Amino acid sequence: MTIAAPTRRTGHTADSAIATATDLAARFARGAAVRDRERILPVAEVEELSASGLLAITVPVAHGGAGLGAEVLAEVVRLIATGDPNLAQIPHSHFVYVAALVEQGSPALQEHLLGEVLAGKRFGNAQSEIRSRHVRDHATTLRPDPERRGDWLLEGDKGYATGALFAHWIPVLAHLDDDGPLHVAWVERDAAGVAVVDDWDGLGQRVTASGTVRLRRVRVAGDRVMPYHLTFERPQVYGAFAQLLHAAIDAGIARAAVREAGTFVTTKSRPYPDAMAHYGTERAADDPLVVQAFGEVELQVRAAEALVAEAGRAVDRARARLTAQSAAEASLAVAAARASTTAAAVDAGSRLFEVAGTRSAIASLDLDRHWRNARTHTLHDPAAWKVHHLGRHAIDGTLPPNHGQI
Repeated sequence: MTIAAPTRRTGHTADSAIATATDLAARFARGAAVRDRERILPVAEVEELSASGLLAITVPVAHGGAGLGAEVLAEVVRLIATGDPNLAQIPHSHFVYVAALVEQGSPALQEHLLGEVLAGKRFGNAQSEIRSRHVRDHATTLRPDPERRGDWLLEGDKGYATGALFAHWIPVLAHLDDDGPLHVAWVERDAAGVAVVDDWDGLGQRVTASGTVRLRRVRVAGDRVMPYHLTFERPQVYGAFAQLLHAAIDAGIARAAVREAGTFVTTKSRPYPDAMAHYGTERAADDPLVVQAFGEVELQVRAAEALVAEAGRAVDRARARLTAQSAAEASLAVAAARASTTAAAVDAGSRLFEVAGTRSAIASLDLDRHWRNARTHTLHDPAAWKVHHLGRHAIDGTLPPNHGQI
């Protein structure tokens, strides 16, 4: 796969970013079902997303970017997800590692890599390890390069590497020497020893290319390694920010399911005989039970969308005045959003068929992609643990743990 050479993009305001995301979502929606059904990677669409300038909107003003906050980004991601949640998930790690770079990168590394983002280049990720016993276990390691003092050799295998196939830079989570603290190694996508394999076989989010990254004696310059472990040794919203974007994707999936169900019911569904006999209903869309079901789902989705927006504001507030308390409040707000959007996305994707009837189950329509996308993406982190932490805080004020999953 050839990664296109980027060109410099123009900046955005909050309003222009949201308007651009709205326009892109409408265009991405037109081919989403075909891409899902035929497993066509959205190469052109990813390039269009890059060309829009949206991938650079969180670069700080001090580095020449727009410096837009979490609330705006969450809405941008949610809007893109209403068109195609694959295209909302692909740059998830891009935004998360921009945030990590701002927090932990050296001034020189920030200047270089944030400049790359402003020039249109994309970050992927090589973080999770499929063969590890626990989610936070990592075998990938940076060891001293015997031929180049101060540099490192990187070895390991990573899975669920969403965005890596489309990336120019792949941030790799690895131990600094055997059993050392976790660091991020910034590796160019086409560096010697890097292999990105499109072996993702999920039932949903089929074209995120969330496959494997293999790293074999990859040389990494010493100035392209930054600490990761320090992130969680003080109050932080790094985890809440990452979780917020997941919630935004799920909210977008839920909204897309409601929208497509509405279109189907008004154009293709037949009225149920009992609705015709008792109420004289001529359209399925006028069946009072169908209307009631749509109202229930709409209420659930609106609540989820509102919680995402509030969570975005909570992250922005915590960033402006970061303390253990403000970070915890942001994490709890995001936990509420994630639990709500998980339920809304899965329920909307399922109830779509309940309201649309038998015809909606025709495989060629690919309406099941909404449920499959929701069921797959919401498995990133158990919603039950979000609810648990909310419950502990409600009972006795216990603050949530300081890690990257809440």
